[in-house]
Amino acid sequence: MTVAFHNSGCTAVRSGSVTFGTHVIGALGVDWGTVESTVPLPVPLAPGARKSPVWTVCLDAWRVPLGMVIETRDVSVDWD
Repeated sequence: MTVAFHNSGCTAVRSGSVTFGTHVIGALGVDWGTVESTVPLPVPLAPGARKSPVWTVCLDAWRVPLGMVIETRDVSVDWD
């Protein structure tokens, strides 16, 4: 998963986290559940700076029954 960050503020971002919401989708398109995973924000991020880090998002095999797929649909950021 690649997420582009742009600090449009006037001060550097020094800490924070990124949370991914990965959905388990059934064969008929039914969303059976969401598993969240959190990773550190790629800091420091100076004012005006841009970063596009890449993360691998995966789930344990027992969370994804045969015939189902996963999709990371939600991304949220919390910074200090």
